[in-house]
Amino acid sequence: MKLATLADGSRDGTLLVVSADGRRQSRAGAIAPTLQAAVDDWATVAPSLRALAARLDAGGGDPLDPAALLAPLPRAWQWLDGSAFTTHGTLMQQAFGHDPIATDRPLMYQGLSHRFLAAQQDVPFPSEADGIDFEGEFGIITDDVPMGCSAADALAHVVLIVLINDWSLRAIAPIEMKTGFGWVQAKPACSMAPFAVTPDGLGDAWRHGRVCLPLRVEVNGSWFGDPDGGAMAVGFHDLIAHAARTRDLPAGTIIGSGTVSNPDYDRVGSTCLSERRVIEMLARGHAQTPFLSFGDRVAMTAGGAATFGRLDQRVVQAAMPGTAAV
Repeated sequence: MKLATLADGSRDGTLLVVSADGRRQSRAGAIAPTLQAAVDDWATVAPSLRALAARLDAGGGDPLDPAALLAPLPRAWQWLDGSAFTTHGTLMQQAFGHDPIATDRPLMYQGLSHRFLAAQQDVPFPSEADGIDFEGEFGIITDDVPMGCSAADALAHVVLIVLINDWSLRAIAPIEMKTGFGWVQAKPACSMAPFAVTPDGLGDAWRHGRVCLPLRVEVNGSWFGDPDGGAMAVGFHDLIAHAARTRDLPAGTIIGSGTVSNPDYDRVGSTCLSERRVIEMLARGHAQTPFLSFGDRVAMTAGGAATFGRLDQRVVQAAMPGTAAV
């Protein structure tokens, strides 16, 4: 089953059920007004949503306009981003000259959750000098997770899976990392592909708490990479258990996999510019790939455009006080 959110002038939009092929939709407001309301009461509303999805797949509903959609969850109670791909972590440690992190715990930080950008929305940034980068990753949305939830029980709390572009500002990140207090300026709002998919909607691609699909990235229409999400060193069940060790997780919590990365990056490419730049530095002694400029476009899909829909966004200059947007 796929769910989406229609822009209706409100902050949270209107819940839609989407056909399996991503082409038709039906409003689900009579079942749950928003996606947050649906996950708040998932056990009760999911059967009715599935019945609506079945009618759509039988040919009902109305045509879907992807440009009319917000992010599935335009704002969330909590966004926790992991770093579950060993290859990416190793390369980034080399990029910043850091020693390997000596821990047996999953890596995770708490990021900005009050806004997730729509899949076709222009993405504003203050300055190209901040080192504008993208990061392709998968995420899960939970129902209510109790404190102390074990990894063995955690996957039962995964209600939806999403595709995320975790925008990052690389010139600011090392400055904030040195403070020891985490990121604020270096991590602006993320973007989310238009469809949130139930685990069974991915079929065999949802295995061992991992999204086993290639995440394809294009920059200005050219292939950049398509590494597979199945290479997570720890699965989403481990990330949920880590996050819930000392706190409840409210329904609507989003947990990210971190940047999708594979050891054979020479063949499959990357899902972020920083990783590509580190690979170039290691191979040639210097980075050749620049960070993004205003006007550049970044597109992401996984398992084909019908699965999560397509993220396709243009980088623009923010309309700061005294300036005009470009």
